[in-house]
Amino acid sequence: MTDLRIRPAGPDDLDTVLAFWKTAAEGTSISDDRSGVERLVARDPEALILAELDGELVGTVIAGFDGWRCHLYRLAVHPDRRRQGIGAALLAAAEERFVRLGGRRGDAMVLRRNETAHHAWRAAGYEPQEQWRRWVKPFGG
Repeated sequence: MTDLRIRPAGPDDLDTVLAFWKTAAEGTSISDDRSGVERLVARDPEALILAELDGELVGTVIAGFDGWRCHLYRLAVHPDRRRQGIGAALLAAAEERFVRLGGRRGDAMVLRRNETAHHAWRAAGYEPQEQWRRWVKPFGG
């Protein structure tokens, strides 16, 4: 996969990313809109990492670090490009970023029903922690 280019997303990439997630990402989030992704990139310009092959977007991951914890979101690879090392390359870039920032451990939010993702995360060395439960509260509207 020598032609794979890993880079941070910029403001001009956001519409492409949002369209890509409709094809490649499992589930939706309250932040899956232009303003949500704009805020992410404006606040942390290196958090949204893209994988491109011959100029085509083939994968994404959000590698968010809040100074305390390293969080991974939206690891998505185009369905026609899976099992080619793209996800592994994205996670390697995210983990390198975390180490550079002083992070000590990464965690990922993965839907319970997404068995395909479970296999990918396990292959990358991640394990589920069943003792934790996610608690959420939407703000606004």
